[in-house]
Amino acid sequence: MEEQRKAELEDERDYRRHVEEEELQQEEQKLLQRAMRMRLEWEEEMQELNTLLFNAKCNMIWDKQVLEKRMIHKELVEEEKRLDKMLEMEREKGLEVQEELERCRKRELIRARQHIVKQMEQNAEERALRAEELYQEGQRQLERLEQMKREDRKEREAALEAEQEQLCLEKEKELARLRATQKQAQDWQAERDALKAKRNQEAADREWRRRETEKTQRKAEMQQQLRQDWLQQVAQKEQHLAMQMEQDRQEFQRVLRAHQEQLEQEKLQEEQRELRQRAHAEDVRRQIQELRQQRQRERAAGAEEGRQQEQEIRQRSQRLAQLRQQKLQEFRATGMPEKYCAQVERKA
Repeated sequence: MEEQRKAELEDERDYRRHVEEEELQQEEQKLLQRAMRMRLEWEEEMQELNTLLFNAKCNMIWDKQVLEKRMIHKELVEEEKRLDKMLEMEREKGLEVQEELERCRKRELIRARQHIVKQMEQNAEERALRAEELYQEGQRQLERLEQMKREDRKEREAALEAEQEQLCLEKEKELARLRATQKQAQDWQAERDALKAKRNQEAADREWRRRETEKTQRKAEMQQQLRQDWLQQVAQKEQHLAMQMEQDRQEFQRVLRAHQEQLEQEKLQEEQRELRQRAHAEDVRRQIQELRQQRQRERAAGAEEGRQQEQEIRQRSQRLAQLRQQKLQEFRATGMPEKYCAQVERKA
């Protein structure tokens, strides 16, 4: 058992030594291959191949950078066109808004003027109607006065005519009585009666004249009172008309002031709107300028990065060297475009 155990241990040690020897051989083989590759890297043919590969990569990077620059330039041009178009649209929109506000203001001004003119015309028509009514009322008062004068004159004429007729009758009666008395008795008593009758007649005449004078005076006083009443009514109506005209004038001034205040308010709002539009346009221009500067910085950074990459590639090309066939296989295996692979194969 011990001998068997020793034999197994010896076999196990032999196996381990064999494995270790194989690993050492493999490691030595790798070192030999690496050394061989390093020696081959310094061969002129491999260096030319590395140069071709490096130039192909540089051409690809250069073409890519040119394409990117063209695309960036195109994007910048399109962006500038879009921003210019947006600014133009904003400007046209602002002009349209301003024109619409101006049209609204003019329409409002025309409506206000038409309203004021219409109100003034209505007030003028009302004043004309009131003046016409006042004139017609005055004419009616004058006609009533004239009618009263005519009626009074007719009454006086009728009373005078009746009184005269009565006096004539009384005179005729008295004369008849006197004649009869004279015929019957031609004495002193008859003369006294005649004298008394004459005195009575004179007294009756004086009384009639007194009554007529009083009546005429009453008529004149009544006419004077009517005239005063009419003049007072005319004065009151004129005063009322003057007050109404003053009220109309004040109302017109109020409407005019309100309209002017509204115009000033609209003007102030329009100025504020223009200031906001200008501020917005300035902000848009500032954003455009910042975007342009940012794009310029990005282009400059991209160019600098490209130069750095190119420098790194040149430096790396001085250090790197690989086997020709492996380089070509690795180069094609990277998925490079066939155009560049074909160029390398033709020049390699």
